[in-house]
Amino acid sequence: MFRFCSLYSGSSGNCLLVETSNTKILVDAGESSKKITNALCSINVNPSDINGIIVTHEHSDHVKGLGTFCKKYDIPVFANSKTLDAMPEQIYKIDSKNIKKITIEESFEIGDLKIRPFKIPHDAANPCGFNIYSGNKKISIATDIGHMTSNIAHKLEDSSFVLLEANYDPNILKMSSYPYLLKKRIAGPNGHLANIDAGKTISYLINSGLKKVMLGHLSKENNFPELAYRTVVNELIENNINCDNLNINVASRTSPSPIIEIA
Repeated sequence: MFRFCSLYSGSSGNCLLVETSNTKILVDAGESSKKITNALCSINVNPSDINGIIVTHEHSDHVKGLGTFCKKYDIPVFANSKTLDAMPEQIYKIDSKNIKKITIEESFEIGDLKIRPFKIPHDAANPCGFNIYSGNKKISIATDIGHMTSNIAHKLEDSSFVLLEANYDPNILKMSSYPYLLKKRIAGPNGHLANIDAGKTISYLINSGLKKVMLGHLSKENNFPELAYRTVVNELIENNINCDNLNINVASRTSPSPIIEIA
């Protein structure tokens, strides 16, 4: 068994579950401890069975409930040194024995999962995405990407499943009520990934065996699930890709996604 479920994904909070028969981990804990607990219980996962939480970066929508959840259930946290240093308000709640330092581009293991972090461009201390392996199967988590790079695309190759950011639509962002500087930050090289760029990335990855994809971290104000989905599908069609061979889901910001089985 190798499964994925997005508990929450969006600009207001992010928390993802990856599990095998023997190991359960969360990627980020960006909602309250209570909400994370409720989401796990709703899909019949005991929060006490979580073996670790891996952290992409220190922004609140990724670590809001981290300290409280880890303290309550005695769960280890895996993050790089700069990220740990950038979230003291979370780390002080966690027992020192549960703070595990990792290094980007160096693999580590939690139970029977092998995890390799890779660098991403975002305005945080030392942000990363993750390749996660179970046996010969690979899935990847890649959100909060200011722009797609050849290195990130390479890291995503050979994944059976990818959770990929589709944060905003450029036209909606331009017309939104956001202040100019915030618009500039979102669309900038260290901000977020637009729907069209998610589509281009997925089109590229099809040739390396991608079978399932979930669009995540959608903006509440500058995107819509239907628009993100349609933009990606249109890009695939323009590249003469048969969408019938690809399972595409859009993660909800408020509730768990369908459970994705990694075959």
